[in-house]
Amino acid sequence: MPATAIDRDVEQHLRTKEIRYTPGRRAVVTGLAAAVGPRSAAELHADINNLVPLSSLYRTLAVLEEAGVIVPHFGTKGLTRYELAEWITGHHHHLICISCGAVDDIDIPAPHESEVRRLVDEIGETANFTPVNHTLDIEGKCARCQ
Repeated sequence: MPATAIDRDVEQHLRTKEIRYTPGRRAVVTGLAAAVGPRSAAELHADINNLVPLSSLYRTLAVLEEAGVIVPHFGTKGLTRYELAEWITGHHHHLICISCGAVDDIDIPAPHESEVRRLVDEIGETANFTPVNHTLDIEGKCARCQ
């Protein structure tokens, strides 16, 4: 299987941390790269056709999270979903369905993103806090659940 640009970037990133880019880790990265939004361990396990045993998948997720390749999102009903870090995918936000738990990525237009960034900076200043990044999770009901 040919390496993608994401694979090359992740492999180089892991190498700087002296972590091997094993076939199981590659399968997880490939699965998350193909996903429309953050995925739970069970969803990811199904997405990658059980290439990584579920018991190993949790360890793989922990290693990739610690290395800064993936980030967890703690959603409704205590379910954790994972996605590739923004240094790989670019900055985006999420729409979270409070009924079915679906999480979809959403890019917002640059003028709105600038306004969000301005608000984040203003809130940080008020709280004597220096923000370095932000995420916006909008909760509601998806089209399927309305």
